[in-house]
Amino acid sequence: MNDYKFGEFICGARMKKGLSQNKLGELLGVSGKAVSKWETGKSKPHIDMIKRLSAVLDADVNTLLDLPTAVTEKQISKIVITGGPCAGKTTGMSWIQNAFTEMGYAVIFVPETATELISGGVAPWTLGNNFDYQLCQIKLQTEKEKIFEEAARKIYNSDKVLIVCDRGIIDNKAYMTEGEFKSALQVLGLNEVELRDNYDAVFHLVTAAKGAEEFYTLANNNARTETAREAAVLDDKLIAAWTGHPHFRVIDNSSDFEKKMKKLVAEISSFLGEPEPYEIERKFLIEYPDIKKLKENPNCKSIEIIQTYLNSDNGDEIRVRQRGENGNYIYFKTVKKRVSDIKRVEIEKRLTKDEYLTLLMEADTRKRQIRKTRYCLTYRNQYFEIDIYPFWTDKAVAEIELSDENEEINFPDYIKVIKEVTDDEAYKNASLARI
Repeated sequence: MNDYKFGEFICGARMKKGLSQNKLGELLGVSGKAVSKWETGKSKPHIDMIKRLSAVLDADVNTLLDLPTAVTEKQISKIVITGGPCAGKTTGMSWIQNAFTEMGYAVIFVPETATELISGGVAPWTLGNNFDYQLCQIKLQTEKEKIFEEAARKIYNSDKVLIVCDRGIIDNKAYMTEGEFKSALQVLGLNEVELRDNYDAVFHLVTAAKGAEEFYTLANNNARTETAREAAVLDDKLIAAWTGHPHFRVIDNSSDFEKKMKKLVAEISSFLGEPEPYEIERKFLIEYPDIKKLKENPNCKSIEIIQTYLNSDNGDEIRVRQRGENGNYIYFKTVKKRVSDIKRVEIEKRLTKDEYLTLLMEADTRKRQIRKTRYCLTYRNQYFEIDIYPFWTDKAVAEIELSDENEEINFPDYIKVIKEVTDDEAYKNASLARI
């Protein structure tokens, strides 16, 4: 299937029916975001969903299936499944394998490096100190991921590949002091921002020691030594270590284990734009928060973001973004191309620093550069992004993504909501950039 032609066909058929993306998604049991990704060519529905599309849109199923095929770039996503001890990661991997293979993905797993090393006799207590052990683990994890990424690009039987890392490199931070972690990065010539944001998404399964204590056990992992109390403390450290990632989700034990696994699959599906749950993004105007409290919270991480809009001769919206902290940044270019009066295609590309600096020379001087400090906050297993703008001293913006439209939002008591602005154009970056 040619992604672009398929998307154009779906968009045209939907418009003839007078359906919005959200309404079509509702009829199909998927999110509006999933429909958007189909129409822009970012993902494709599986065969059963194509049959349902043909019925809803009164389109011939053979027409949908026979659209001309073109060579497209392989879609590779790399995610991390992390969590405290006895959180259900092993079972989660099996659920992921079954669910996403059925959706047409080639699913490959990067095994947990700590278990491999410790089971093989390489551990802090055999090397004599934790620092040398952690260096070994980071080195091995880095090389393993490179090999799996290379293999993913060569897989021939699927144009969608999901790389699942059983823990990521940032997990090591929870097992080290702040000084040890900084020293390790210095020795290896690495920086935390690039290591953390190298993964497309991170999903944290909360240990059974928090909320499901009766199921906590050491029996199913020979490398596990933590007591329930130690497991709970470690779980908190892992959440703090990953806080700051652009797409971080925490899955707790508020339901039974089967529902926990279903939520894991649903969260990954939402991220990939696959037909599973509804994903709701909500935005709130809040009173200017207590910055001191945010900085003191171990589950809060500040990120510096600079977004610059570039000149465009054809009506496209083009912007570049710098994201990071403490002098360590990653860079992106986003192009929003207008296909019709109501449809735009969004293309995002990772940039090198030199490419980013070169593109800054094309800045649109009619728009101001958007600079903001984003505080990524994990609170009661919900992930908030609080944007502080330098031109506001009395207010800020808080965003949260939900997978359940009925999910209650638990704001910390020091976050005072003024009003919801989810659909208010005035609070989007493109509007704030206008001079």
